[in-house]
Amino acid sequence: MTESKKILLIVSGGIAAFKALELIRLLRAKDYGVTCVLTRAGAQFVTPLSLQALSEQKVYSELFSLTDESEMGHIQLSRSADLLVVAPASADILAKMAAGLADDLASTLLLATDKPVLVAPAMNVRMWQHPATQANLATLTVRGVHVVGPDEGAMACHEFGPGRLSEPQAILAAIEALLTGGKKPLTGRHAIVTSGPTHEPIDPVRYIANRSSGKQGHAIAAALAALGARVTLVSGPVSQPEPPGVAIRRVETAREMLQACEAALPADVFVGAAAVADWRMAAEATEKIKKKPGAAPPALTLTLNPDILATIGQIKKNRPRLVIGFAAETDNLLANAAAKRTSKGCDWIVANDVSPATGIMGGDENAIHLVTATGTEDWPRLHKEEVARRLAARIVEEFQK
Repeated sequence: MTESKKILLIVSGGIAAFKALELIRLLRAKDYGVTCVLTRAGAQFVTPLSLQALSEQKVYSELFSLTDESEMGHIQLSRSADLLVVAPASADILAKMAAGLADDLASTLLLATDKPVLVAPAMNVRMWQHPATQANLATLTVRGVHVVGPDEGAMACHEFGPGRLSEPQAILAAIEALLTGGKKPLTGRHAIVTSGPTHEPIDPVRYIANRSSGKQGHAIAAALAALGARVTLVSGPVSQPEPPGVAIRRVETAREMLQACEAALPADVFVGAAAVADWRMAAEATEKIKKKPGAAPPALTLTLNPDILATIGQIKKNRPRLVIGFAAETDNLLANAAAKRTSKGCDWIVANDVSPATGIMGGDENAIHLVTATGTEDWPRLHKEEVARRLAARIVEEFQK
């Protein structure tokens, strides 16, 4: 369990306030003490009773409470915690923080504290992009306020873009990084991530490939690097920009990808997100195969490619502690994913439905099921960057057991 630290969690207004309940659960599971402050707007979305039941502490909301303020409650609350967290942080509370206003308990606490502050913004995309909000955030950042998110995706207001509250696991990771003196939770860990398709040549101008943009694999590499991991990204041919802070190994074929992965070992975690072609030509033509009028198409004799996930999952020496595979399926998703986890010798499978109607392949969103030895977690449809952050946070949890 984590050394007990005290968190003062300020829940401001917005539909994302419901995620504060999950954040409290995650914090309590790690033995953090949590005291909640609920703003008047926040109380429109979650109740004091819900916060109290999960935190096991009294919930505060009134600045002019005779009982609390007889002991200068706003001063004691603001300074007895190790960290103040505002989640969700609405545009309104960010503006109050930037202007130094203190017209309710939450803003007064934030002005009176001498402890680190972390904000997790959440609001409509137009509000987030408004110059006033961006200026307020810039002011707070200069003053040393820490920020996590927001994420990009679909919102309750039926718009799409940046402004979604970061997932509770990502906020937890940011909290833990601050409480460990800035040391990120995956510092000292090495992660190998595969991404994109492989191209298996038929002749000098044609190839066999799977449909993959590399968006998910590259996002996972970036998320792990952001949490302090040393990341080796083994990428097939993609047009994605290189994630910051990762070492990239560019390959074309499955055999090259496997070779690069084996060369990068040892590692603590392996994430096989690449859409590796199952087959290649038994004999690649050295010249372009010409189409001849009236002649039948040439027969293509295929042979199996090496199974990268099974090789890493079943390797005897230098097997990563955590081996994670992907199962892109069009039918029998969970059954196929569970079977794949067992047959490949991996620990987790990230299963997703890639039927054409889903728009997953090449799209910006993903809907996954995390299949482990103990069961299946069904995640909502999220932006691929959010999926990556959530998966990275789950990896942190695994290494902290």
